[in-house]
Amino acid sequence: MAGSSDRSFGAGLVVREDSFEVSERVAVAAFLAGYSGGTRTSYTTDLRVFSAWCSDHNIGLFKVKRAHLEFFGRWMEQEGRMPSTISRRLSTLSSFYRYCQIEDIITKNPAANIRRPKVDPESRTQGLDRNELGALLVQAGLGDMRDGALITLLALNGLRISEALNADIDDLSTERGHRTLAITRKGGKHVIIPIAPRTGRVLDLYIGERTIGPIFLGVEGGRMTRQCADRIVKRLTKQAGIGKQISPHSLRHSFITAALDAGVPLRDVQEAASHADPRTTMRYDRARRSLDRHATYIVSTYLAGSTRPAAS
Repeated sequence: MAGSSDRSFGAGLVVREDSFEVSERVAVAAFLAGYSGGTRTSYTTDLRVFSAWCSDHNIGLFKVKRAHLEFFGRWMEQEGRMPSTISRRLSTLSSFYRYCQIEDIITKNPAANIRRPKVDPESRTQGLDRNELGALLVQAGLGDMRDGALITLLALNGLRISEALNADIDDLSTERGHRTLAITRKGGKHVIIPIAPRTGRVLDLYIGERTIGPIFLGVEGGRMTRQCADRIVKRLTKQAGIGKQISPHSLRHSFITAALDAGVPLRDVQEAASHADPRTTMRYDRARRSLDRHATYIVSTYLAGSTRPAAS
C-alpha cells in the first residue's frame, strides 16, 4: 500500500496516514472492538501480517480480491507457516471482510469462498502421558508455590493459558459445596468451572493473605505474562526429567487426552475443554488412539466362545 507516512495501530498494525488509510484504520479498530482477550490479540496479529503483505504489494485493504488472498495463502506456505496457521489467518480475514460487507464498507467479501489448506485431523501438539504428567505435578509441588499452583491448575483443569493468567482472586468462590473459578473463555464467554480439592489447596497456599488482584503474579508484582508462564512450564518439565518440548498449551492437550484415557465421555470432555465444535475434541481422541483399544481385541474376545472345538 503506497502512502505518505506510516502510523502504528493497536498491537503493531501499521497503516498509512492518508484519507483512504484512515478509513481502513477505523474499520479495523471497529472490527477488533468486538473481541477481547486472546481472540482480539490473535485477530490483531493476523491483520497486522496481512496489512504488511498488502503494503509490500501496493494493495489497499478495501481493494483486495480473492486472487490476492490466494497469493497471500501461497506466500504463507512459502514462508513455512503451518496449515493451521494459514487456515486461521484466512478465517480472520473472512470475518473482517464479512464485517466490512455488513457495514456497507465493501460490496462483496473477497474471502467468502477462499480455499483453505486442509488441517491434519489429528492434533500434533506434543503432550504428556499419565506417568509424565504425574511426575510434573510432583516436581511442581516441590518448589515455588506460585509455580506449583500454575502447573496444577493447567494440568488438572486444562485451561488455556490466557484463561488462567487473566483470573483474579475474587473469581474464586464456593458453589454447592464445590470450589469454583470464574473464567473468561475464548470469545468472551464467562463461565464458572469447578476446581479439584488438590488445586484449591495449592491455590490457597500460594495466594495466602492476598484478597484482590490477579491470582498469578509476575516477578515484579503485576499480572504474570505468557512468557513467564512458558518459562515456568519448560523449567519444571526439564527438572522432572521429561525430554519433550512442552508449553502451557501442551498441558491443556495432556488434560484432554488424560480425560479421554480415563473414560470421560467425549461430550463431557468437549465441555470441560470449551470446544465449540466436537470435531476439535475428536482430533485429540484420534491422536491418542492406543493399540489396546483396537477392535481386533474386542472381536476376538466376542468370537472366542464360538470358535472353541465342540466337546466330543
